Amino acid sequence: MVKVTRLDGVEYYINPHQIEYIEMRPDTTLLMLSGKYLVVREPVLVVIERIVEYRRRIGAFKNEE
Repeated sequence: MVKVTRLDGVEYYINPHQIEYIEMRPDTTLLMLSGKYLVVREPVLVVIERIVEYRRRIGAFKNEE
């Protein structure tokens, strides 16, 4: 799971495998596979870094080589 912060300051965790894509509009907006949009405080690059780190921790990249 990856920690993100809503615009109101509440922190929560999302499953990065459920993200369809990420937009900057200008806030970072995650479109989930469910169709739900999540607007977060973190810049896009921070979210991507957290996703990459999460995938390293669970060993996801070993299956993708």
